[in-house]
Parts: sequence; C-alpha cells; structure tokens
Amino acid sequence: MGHREDLLIGAKRCLIEKGYGRTTTRDIVAASGANLASIGYHYGSKEALLNAALLEALDESGKEISPTEVPDVDPQATPVERFEAVWSQIVDKYTTNRQLLLASFEVFAQVDRVPELKPALADGVEQGRQSMTELFKSIAGESAEDLDEESLRAMGAFFQAMATGVMAQWLVDPERAPTGADLTLALRAMLRWSGAKAPESVQS
Repeated sequence: MGHREDLLIGAKRCLIEKGYGRTTTRDIVAASGANLASIGYHYGSKEALLNAALLEALDESGKEISPTEVPDVDPQATPVERFEAVWSQIVDKYTTNRQLLLASFEVFAQVDRVPELKPALADGVEQGRQSMTELFKSIAGESAEDLDEESLRAMGAFFQAMATGVMAQWLVDPERAPTGADLTLALRAMLRWSGAKAPESVQS
C-alpha cells in the first residue's frame, strides 16, 4: 500500500475521530504514517484529501446503513409489519456509525463553503432516493404495482427525508429518537387522522 492509500485511510480515521472541521494536517500525518509533503503531492491540499476521504467514507457508510431489501420477516407479514422491520433495522445501524454520521452532517452544513463537494453529494442523495424507491417497492409488494414512476420516486424521496430526519434526531437525542415501532405507530395514526379507508393489510 502506497502513501496515497495510507493518507486516505488516515484521513477517514480522522474524520471519524475528530470530524471534518477539526482535523489538521498533523492529525492526518500521524494517523497515516505518511509525511507532510505527500499530502500536497498526492492530493494538492488537506481539504482535497479530506473531501476524497469523506466521499469514500460516506459511500461505504451508505452501503452499510441503507438497507436494500426488507429484513427476514414472516412471509405472511403485512406491508406495515415490513415497514416496521425496515425502519428498526435502519435505526439499529445508526448506533454503529455515529461518528461518521456526525461528520456527514458537518460537511452538509459547509457545502456552500466547499462547492466542489456539492455535485458528488447531490449524486449521493439521488442514489439514496433511488435505493429508497426500490425499498418501498419491496415493502409494498403488489400494492406498488399500480403506482407510476413519478409516484414511486416521490415515495423514495419521502423515505429519504424520513431517514435524514430520524438520523438527526438520533444524533441529538438517541434516548428519545423515534424507533421503528414509533414510526409505524405514526403511520397508523396518520391513516386514521386522514380518514382514509386503508387496506386491511395496512390496518392490521
């Protein structure tokens, strides 16, 4: 493994341990075992190295955190029961990625100051919407067959927004942040509140 890879690994470690804004070049050198000059040689600047490390770390974290299929549940489970299983899994995964999630929120807050990150982050958000769309189709089963592509994409964006909101609540106040069961309770309450006639599979 060369200095370039060592620097990337060290920078990712610093992001997790110190955060984006508090990581210094000396921190990266200490974590990577490389020398100071190699940062400029391989990446041009500390910021460029941290940006590359953050994007790679977020990609790795996204694959770990974002479920691509419904967890194993009873084959006869209703869509709402599958909904709860998915969101319980998502929340559980937040507990093992706290520092990286904090780093991602930190860089989102700085996106206007680091404009070169915006296109890559926007692409990542869109990939998240697409993943959530596929996940919704798995949750809904046959019920999703009647939805057009625009509606499915809107549902994916809705679930992506939920995931970001739950993540923020969990980071700030994990003891009172919503669980999968809480989100399912809210879903049932909204159906009753709307006065909509929900299918039996949703009411159960």
